[in-house]
Amino acid sequence: MSHVEAIATRPSLHLQRVFDAPRALVWKAWTTPETVVLWLGPVEWPAVSVSQDLRVGGAWRACLRSPETGQDLWQGGVYREIVPPERLVFTFKWDESHEDGPPVDTLVTVEFAELPDGRTRMDFTHEGLKSEQSLAGHRHGWTSTFERLVAFLETQDDGET
Repeated sequence: MSHVEAIATRPSLHLQRVFDAPRALVWKAWTTPETVVLWLGPVEWPAVSVSQDLRVGGAWRACLRSPETGQDLWQGGVYREIVPPERLVFTFKWDESHEDGPPVDTLVTVEFAELPDGRTRMDFTHEGLKSEQSLAGHRHGWTSTFERLVAFLETQDDGET
């Protein structure tokens, strides 16, 4: 079984959110490391470090840290597709084992659509998760992360006020 077939046969997470922000601002929030670090990670594991080489074949890295224990969880991957301001595709893998055991390669696709009212719809897919337990954990993590993104976007002046 090829790597792509392995990802396709494992559980996938699909989430959709509408942000009260223009697409250019949401795109910037995803593609600027000094901005990503402000919202990435669930509330109980906020990011403390993010680096991005935003080009096809370029790597990204992020460190999430528990405020309670100080434990770090590193993750990273490689950009596969970048279509500003519409689409990001990148691999995602934890550096070390955690609640769902040894890490596996997964694939994230994020699509941004500009709505007629100036808001942005984000369609998010995380494919190739290891198990149903991993799917549940990632659903919680990404849902909490996107709540943090909403809060971050609410603090931004998009230049139209």
